[in-house]
Amino acid sequence: MAQTEFSMKNLPDENGYFGEYGGSYIPPQLQLIMNEITEAYTKLKDDPAFIEELSYLRKHYIGRPSPVYYAKSLTELVGGAKIYLKREDLNHTGAHKINHCVAEALLAKKMGKKKIIAETGAGQHGVALATAAALVGLECDIYMGEVDIKKEHPNVSRMKVLGARVIPVSRGTKTLKDAVDAAFEAYLADPDTQLYAIGSAVGPHPFPMMIRDFQSVVGYEAREQFQALEGALPDALVACVGGGSNAIGLFTAFLNDEDIAIYGVEPAGKSFKEGEHAATLTLGKPGVLHGFSSYLLQNDAGEPLPVYSIASGLDYPGVGPQHSYLKDLNRVTYVTANDVEAVEAFYQLSRIEGIIPAMESAHAVAYAVKLAKEMGPGKTILINLSGRGDKDIDYILENYPLAE
Repeated sequence: MAQTEFSMKNLPDENGYFGEYGGSYIPPQLQLIMNEITEAYTKLKDDPAFIEELSYLRKHYIGRPSPVYYAKSLTELVGGAKIYLKREDLNHTGAHKINHCVAEALLAKKMGKKKIIAETGAGQHGVALATAAALVGLECDIYMGEVDIKKEHPNVSRMKVLGARVIPVSRGTKTLKDAVDAAFEAYLADPDTQLYAIGSAVGPHPFPMMIRDFQSVVGYEAREQFQALEGALPDALVACVGGGSNAIGLFTAFLNDEDIAIYGVEPAGKSFKEGEHAATLTLGKPGVLHGFSSYLLQNDAGEPLPVYSIASGLDYPGVGPQHSYLKDLNRVTYVTANDVEAVEAFYQLSRIEGIIPAMESAHAVAYAVKLAKEMGPGKTILINLSGRGDKDIDYILENYPLAE
């Protein structure tokens, strides 16, 4: 494997492709807007003033760097490899989403936009974007499926307090994919005065590239922190994958280290029956959705299938194009954890370490626990704990009560 193969400056190409995945499958009118966004981002990312402002906000507003924590009690309980957590749950707003939302809000402001709009599933992206909009003085509309509004009520309240307009989506399955559809339609109606701040490493070019770049701070921090703690790099990385922003944020800094095993954990949901999971890379095939090509859970006509996960942020039928590329190259191994395993990990980490993980992150914890046993003592695993579970507590206690 060539040392430069995974270099960020080589991926994606000028048309936004990671191998055969990515690109921009959108109407000509919107393509002109995407070209403007690409041009603006290309200039800004190397602008010393922008870099300085973003660095200041990362440190003094978001609270970076987030720590890497050795989960000693969990490690001793499980046995086997040492388990470490990259604590993105400690960021302002409680998840990794704030990393790209602040940057996207700054970009929108510098482009002269009046409003930022987005979809949200678990509500973490919505809260982070509403926060960033309040910070820079922009209007904010968040599209959210009615099912997710009910499941993630605490985050809905937070968005409203922050000044965002939460727009319920009642079509289809009333979850994340339908919220994306609604947000795209709103953006197409007025791409000039507003910016669609996509919530994951998906969408037409340049969004998968931009989100990857803004989230890569997670991996570069973790690389330095882990070496300081262990005197070496981790033997394995684990992160949950829905659209894939937290995972690509961690993975990017380690892709050229061929001796590090990398695992992306998808939601197996209730079963592998149609509509009861969202294991896109595990069971999907290449297709086009929301303006980009990637692996997709789809029927014979190429239409996206209904998906499900206990974690609202993971129930998406597509996945980021770079993850699709990394799957085909066999650089990242994509695995699954089901609802039962995720709930068990949710309670286990809470009771053993005093850390309540988001249900999305609990999928990564669930797989890492199994992996630690397989790898054995003397090895190390780094999990991206992408968010905290405050938003999930009421839903989990109501539907999956733990016996006292």
